[in-house]
Amino acid sequence: MMKKTAVSRALALMIPASLAFQAPVALALEEIVVTSQKREQSLSDVPIAVSVLGTEQIDSTFSNSIESLQAYIPSVSFRTGNTTRNSALTVRGIGTVSFSIGAEPSVSTVVDNVVLGRSGQAFGDLYDLERIEVLRGPQGTLFGKNASAGVVNLVTKKPTEEFEGYVDFSFFQDDEYRAKARVSGKLTDRINASVTVMDAEFDGYIDNVFTNEKVNGYDKQGIRAMFDVEVSDDTQALIIYEDYDADNDCCDDLVGRNTNASRPLDPSVFVSGSGLNLDQRSVDHDFQTRTLDSTTALSLQLVKSIGDYTLTSITARRTWENTEFREGDFTSQNGDSTDIVDFSTVGFQLHDVGPQEWRQLSQEIRLASPGGELVDWQVGGFYWDIDSARNFTREASCQDTADNTAILVAANAADTTLGLTCQQNDIVSATAFMSTEFTNYAVFGDASWNLTDAFSVLFGLRYTDDEVSFKHNRRNNDEFGRRGVGVRQATLDTDFDGKTSDTNLSGKLGVQFNLGESNLLYATYSTGYKGPAFNVFYNMSANDINPIDAEESDSYELGYKYTGENLFVSFALYQTEIDDFQANDFDASDGVTTTGFTNGGDVETQGAELDFQWQALENWILRGGIAISEAETTLGDDLPFAPDSKYSLTSDYTIEMSSGSELVLNASYVYTDEQLSGNIGQNEMTNPEVLLPDYDIINASVTYRAPDDTYSISLIGKNLTDESYATTYSGDGFRYQIPRDAERYFGANFRFNF
Repeated sequence: MMKKTAVSRALALMIPASLAFQAPVALALEEIVVTSQKREQSLSDVPIAVSVLGTEQIDSTFSNSIESLQAYIPSVSFRTGNTTRNSALTVRGIGTVSFSIGAEPSVSTVVDNVVLGRSGQAFGDLYDLERIEVLRGPQGTLFGKNASAGVVNLVTKKPTEEFEGYVDFSFFQDDEYRAKARVSGKLTDRINASVTVMDAEFDGYIDNVFTNEKVNGYDKQGIRAMFDVEVSDDTQALIIYEDYDADNDCCDDLVGRNTNASRPLDPSVFVSGSGLNLDQRSVDHDFQTRTLDSTTALSLQLVKSIGDYTLTSITARRTWENTEFREGDFTSQNGDSTDIVDFSTVGFQLHDVGPQEWRQLSQEIRLASPGGELVDWQVGGFYWDIDSARNFTREASCQDTADNTAILVAANAADTTLGLTCQQNDIVSATAFMSTEFTNYAVFGDASWNLTDAFSVLFGLRYTDDEVSFKHNRRNNDEFGRRGVGVRQATLDTDFDGKTSDTNLSGKLGVQFNLGESNLLYATYSTGYKGPAFNVFYNMSANDINPIDAEESDSYELGYKYTGENLFVSFALYQTEIDDFQANDFDASDGVTTTGFTNGGDVETQGAELDFQWQALENWILRGGIAISEAETTLGDDLPFAPDSKYSLTSDYTIEMSSGSELVLNASYVYTDEQLSGNIGQNEMTNPEVLLPDYDIINASVTYRAPDDTYSISLIGKNLTDESYATTYSGDGFRYQIPRDAERYFGANFRFNF
């Protein structure tokens, strides 16, 4: 249950004392415009469950990543991995957590109408966003591409006609800073352009006692340029170029629970006692876990009017380079001994390096009716191709096994001067070379049959053709073929390849009732689809070469939206069933945890959601949401990263001064229920480590805005109650991810507008 003391503190921050007994004033809310049905519509007219964070909400959180912003969208959860490529989003308890390069997400991530191959491409940094739209539930008709659980639609700011810009600086404790700047305006009579740049650095918040340095920080730079071109009187073009680079020494696994694990720890990071230690902020690592990210993207969006109809074309090319460096033995005290051991009772060295590159090409074309007719419709086609190449090298201590003993005897017998050994400080390695390709074709149509002004029938279809292929070759790099933990002997080298394909027909059928100007009631049945996959990873074996079946979902949703002068409310009840859910499966039988990927059976998720926005007074607005869900397999096992309840409340109160300046008081409260973080079938009874405790977070800020908003100064407080929490359990009994926001810290923001 929610902690009463935390709620009391949150309400005290959000409700100004002078307003405690004032009656609400009826004022007009600003209209929320979304593109969740691939045409601009008011949120109140969209017959699907959509959560929206607009520019003001995003800016007021002073967040720089989806990991921070997801807290304000109750139906969304975030799983943190060692690298962005291994992190994942879940919607309504459904998402894909996989280390395989032959799998795709269940939650589709879209940036400026371009579908991303991995959600991790959007996890680096967020800047200059106009809004975030989260479409909850299967979106198989209009979005289609791996949207069996939902869509996160990111929309960035377009160039303006008037010349404007800003420079923005944020500074936080522990030497964290973020800087961004934007210039926008008219280049010629037919071209508006904008350029946004960002730079951010952070030393980190975790102490590495081996190097005496801070870790879990970042160093990021990015640029986004847009050109909005009036090609002719009936044709508009939007060209978007983006380049982003990051060097993140993130995310180290913390020894967060007392354990009898054999790997020796520096006394300063040893966790004594029982239970999860949420105060742990130290590691003892001689190899730094970090990620190098580099993204280059170019897209061309053409919109042409053909009479009253609109033809839209979106062509995009993206590359994403992601290199993972991982400390796999979690200590500095291994790999330096001359002991001959089997590592069942003592530590070992295990270090990983894995560069990967994705190359993506996509093309979408749509034709839309003008709207407001008996039948409003859209039809279109979609092509998407992504290929990736990865090599992954593991270096580990030689392991005392019967196979290695035979190798030593044979080698030393052949050369008596060799003196070959297999000790802790004898490092062996293996490298896996992997590649995959995904090709997707689709045609789709979506329509609303408006039988009367008050009643419409909703329907849509999407035909999808998916093809997935892979290659995998792993070799032992040791001259003699010795093995180590996670390094298999040469006789187990691989040379695999495979291909699979599938087709699907997704659809939607529903009804919509417009009950006057203020009330919208809808009921829909929709299906979703996520294509087939392969479990392609470093330790791939012959057992992994079979294809993983496609994931298909059926969803029922009943929704209601109320739009008043000063209040907007959206409510939804839903039930979703997913067949052949694609899920992780941990295996520690080889002395080191490996993660499989397979069809985890059928799952169900059901629940209720509420979003609201209330203009309580002319200068006071409240926003919030509640998500209550139950996500489990048909056998009754809870799904990971699916809290039963999550809710948020944000307050913005503006004090106008006689000088024309403003003082803005912002506060937010977020509660997240306890959740599992293991694989399907694990629970707190069979494996207590997988249960992550519930937590509530209070953030606040005070902003001074100069007259005409020429500049602003903000004081920021994060996690004011200093409540620690963990977001991910790593699967072998004692390692966790504890994020930056799991402790209290303060900062300031300076913004200059022109």
